[in-house]
Order: sequence, then structure tokens, then C-alpha cells
Amino acid sequence: MAADTDTDTEHDAEHGHGNHPSPGQYVEIGVILAVVTAVEVALFFADIPRQVTVPSLLALTAVKFVLVALWFMHLRFDAKLLRRLFYGGLALAAVIYSVVLAITLL
Repeated sequence: MAADTDTDTEHDAEHGHGNHPSPGQYVEIGVILAVVTAVEVALFFADIPRQVTVPSLLALTAVKFVLVALWFMHLRFDAKLLRRLFYGGLALAAVIYSVVLAITLL
């Protein structure tokens, strides 16, 4: 059975699956996500003009999205091409959403 474990480890190393966050890193990311969520909730209930609140919430949401994608979906350990496609798609979605939001608020 030990031979099977060694083979699995070699297989993971060959395909780039060996670099995974430690449980401590998952906890750190979870705490960061909880803090960012708390800030989002506080922004929502604060007496701040809508023109400040909406962009702030969008930025915080993007931060959370990137953290989840990089760490929990292991995008951080994928090839550079996949990361570039991800960031390009995120940028395009942000631009489209911002334009639609700007038109809606006018």
C-alpha cells in the first residue's frame, strides 16, 4: 500500500498537483473573506452616498472573487495562460458591469 502512495505523490508532482495550500492557509483566507464580508455589510448599512457605496462593494466583491478563485479553485497553481484568461475575463466582466451600472444609475 505504501507503494501506491508513492505512485500517487509522483503522479501529483508530474501534473502540478503537489502545491496545495496548507490547512493554516485555508483558515487565513477564510478569516480574510469573513473580514471583507463584514466590511461589505457595514458599508451597506452605513449612511454613505450610493455613488461611493456601490463602487466600494464592487471592488470588495472582486477581491473576494479573486481570493476564492486563486486559493480554493487552485488557480494560483495553474499555468500562466489560464491565469491570464481568468484575469482577462474578470476585467471584461467588470467593464461590462460598470457600463451597465452607469447607464442604469443615470
